[in-house]
Amino acid sequence: MPAEVLNTFADGQFARGCGIVTVRQRPQTANGTMFVTLEDETGPVNVIVWPALVEKQRKELLGASLLGVYGIWQCEGKVRHLVAKRLVDLSPLLGQLHVGSRDFA
Repeated sequence: MPAEVLNTFADGQFARGCGIVTVRQRPQTANGTMFVTLEDETGPVNVIVWPALVEKQRKELLGASLLGVYGIWQCEGKVRHLVAKRLVDLSPLLGQLHVGSRDFA
């Protein structure tokens, strides 16, 4: 689903999103949780990846330029994000297009 459609979803609804990975963050204070920002033609989607999934799907999470995410949409007020349950590296669909993200050090 495009970002603009995801932003209309109800809290707790199953959701799928896909976009170019623009940011990966893993703050020391987050206890292993990773925060990813995906972007498509309609806007950004913030993704939360809990530590268990970070370890299970490390290759997809760190290697994908184009990432598909299956998960649960959470929203409270203006705070909205997709809590990842499964990740899919869709980078081969980009062909020769080169993209990069602003990753953590």
